[in-house]
Amino acid sequence: MTSLNRPARLNRTLLALIGLVLLAAGAFTLATSLGWLRVLDRAAPLVPGDQRPPTWVLYVVVAAAVVLGLLFLRWLAAQALRRPKSGTWHVEEDRAQGVTKLSPDAAVAPFESEVSDYPGIRSVTATLSGPQSRPTLLVTATAEPGTDLPALRERIVTDGVARLAQALDLRELPTVIEFRIAGEAAARVI
Repeated sequence: MTSLNRPARLNRTLLALIGLVLLAAGAFTLATSLGWLRVLDRAAPLVPGDQRPPTWVLYVVVAAAVVLGLLFLRWLAAQALRRPKSGTWHVEEDRAQGVTKLSPDAAVAPFESEVSDYPGIRSVTATLSGPQSRPTLLVTATAEPGTDLPALRERIVTDGVARLAQALDLRELPTVIEFRIAGEAAARVI
């Protein structure tokens, strides 16, 4: 079963559209200024008249530019910080004896070690995200070229994920596995 990486596809689509719009605007400006296009008169002013626009127009333009700039900065930060949020788990055995805290990174370390030893795997990173009541395991595995990915996925789920879910005392552990083929830039999510 193949699932789609919707955020990555949305990012690529938006970047392509923004790039095409900017490229078209630049080409139009260049062609008009060089006289190749006669759509606009090169000697004509950009806007009719020589009066300044009302002050409120300038404020609206500045506010829109600031909002757009902040949105773009937020998007750039999201690209740099792609790791999902995860918090410390509290495993309460007995209040009289205290509370045990478990870091999600510490919980997935044995899983990563086990799965990285499977044949056809070069490296594995895993992240346990979401609340303790409904966690999700995100696995990124780099596989050798020619590896049977569906069989490898099945082994990861039936062996590694099952053991991790048992260790965390979870009935089920929803898992997303992303395979990257060594030597290829594209990733496949299955």
